[in-house]
Amino acid sequence: MTSTGRPIRVLMLTCAWPPPDRPGYTTTFIRRQVDSLRAAGVEIEVFSFASGMRPSNYLRAWVGARRHMQRGDYDLVHAQFGQSGLVALPKRLPLVVTFRGDDLEGIVGDDLRLTPAGRVLKFVSQVVARAADACIVVSEHQKRFLPPSAHAHVIPSGLDFSVFRPMPRAEARRQLGLPLDRHLVLFVGNPSVPRKRYPLACEAIEVVNRSLPTKLIVAWGMWHKDIPVFMNACDALLFTSMQEGSPNAVKEALACDLPVVSVPVGDVAQRIGGVAGCELCPDEAPESIAAALERVLRRGTRAAGHAAVQDLDERRLAQQVIDVYRSVLGARNGAQAVVAKRRPPRVVAARGAP
Repeated sequence: MTSTGRPIRVLMLTCAWPPPDRPGYTTTFIRRQVDSLRAAGVEIEVFSFASGMRPSNYLRAWVGARRHMQRGDYDLVHAQFGQSGLVALPKRLPLVVTFRGDDLEGIVGDDLRLTPAGRVLKFVSQVVARAADACIVVSEHQKRFLPPSAHAHVIPSGLDFSVFRPMPRAEARRQLGLPLDRHLVLFVGNPSVPRKRYPLACEAIEVVNRSLPTKLIVAWGMWHKDIPVFMNACDALLFTSMQEGSPNAVKEALACDLPVVSVPVGDVAQRIGGVAGCELCPDEAPESIAAALERVLRRGTRAAGHAAVQDLDERRLAQQVIDVYRSVLGARNGAQAVVAKRRPPRVVAARGAP
């Protein structure tokens, strides 16, 4: 409840709400956070809109969000991704913004350099961060991309351990129709997104194949609930991204005890450091990646990952988000806010949203 005795009411703005009827969306962590916050007693209404990097979409979303703020008795606005926070400006309510990756670091093109749109996105996120009452980033290294005046909290995306958990590898392979006698390496992500560096993963696999027959499995364009089956079926996760916040694929792989072989990016070093069975590559050369991957495949053991990610339980992290809400409302009202259970969240889509 707030200091007046009712639940905290939040208008959540996002241009990345995962549609329930289409596979391949990687932003299910937003829906999962909403569900966990609601279970903890926060009353949330989600306002989703389609971005498409088009100013007209943002203008429509801005008008729609303003109408909701006028009609609803909200305590604060929580924007998921920096660009979503743009439609909350100028502020009518306290603003919390969660930055997750390329909103702060920008979008890279085929040449692995920032695109013009990526530079605009970085600028927009800087503007939003300066206006926000509190910023949430998903890993410590992202703080350096925020303006010095930003009040930042580090809260990574959480995990649902009822979905991401170990299962017998043979059973997982039978479910997917994969061979039982082959080394299988998993690549999770859209191969056409330049920052994922799928060609680098393929180069590393080519080097491994010179001495150890190995097949690269790409998990993309599928339901999120199917990802843990692939993670349990494969022998290692290969992660080659050049830019990440706190990559969910790495944390999900650990929850399934899947060994991770990764270049140093985002908070991966923190996540897999000290986890038996995983390898952090010393550099981004295909030969270095291949050597690390071959060591993992020859060991043939699962990682001790599930125990290492217990601090990422979504329910625990929801409490940290609530603490941010309380601090913002306390600073505004001079009173501490608490929460209590109430009605389920609504999702309102702006015209043109998926």
